[in-house]
Amino acid sequence: MYEIKEKEKLFIYTGPDGSGRKTIAKMVATMFDMETILSYTTRPPRHYEQDGEDYHFVEKETFKKLEANNEFLECVKIDGFYYGIREEDIIKAFESHALVYLTLNPEGTEKLKKMYGDRVIRFFIYADRDTVIERHKARQDKEEDINRHMAHYTENMGYKAKCEYAFENYDSPQVSFQVSEVVETILDRDIIITDY
Repeated sequence: MYEIKEKEKLFIYTGPDGSGRKTIAKMVATMFDMETILSYTTRPPRHYEQDGEDYHFVEKETFKKLEANNEFLECVKIDGFYYGIREEDIIKAFESHALVYLTLNPEGTEKLKKMYGDRVIRFFIYADRDTVIERHKARQDKEEDINRHMAHYTENMGYKAKCEYAFENYDSPQVSFQVSEVVETILDRDIIITDY
């Protein structure tokens, strides 16, 4: 297992799918020198997702091969699809950046938190059920995908109390600014440059 060094931090954005985790994460990353790590998954890409930008989309056989070679730091199975983070990707990201972020479901987040303790800072990003459904529809997700995600909504919301920070996301620029302020505090710096 990769050992996170003194100045290195792993920020994880978690919460219900459709709450805007990735949007917030990307906005915050632009204010700091943060590198992202993409998960590997066996689920098919949604119409707006790009391989190598949102996830590494792989066949089940490829995933299982990587898993058999112990290349994943953590992996989970959700609704019949596999998701995993390659240790090699974390090592590479930390070679050039002290701050690294991931967008993960609560299950994957919890696994990394157990591994790395206080080196992992969890941001729980959420919105109420109706807002999440509206966002899924706005991005033209299939009905079956929406139902699949909403079946986990309550369970995912239950993870909120475990996270270091929680933000209700109704205004992404505002929330990304609030998250950035928290990151500043964590890094013990008092300069924040914004374009707002």
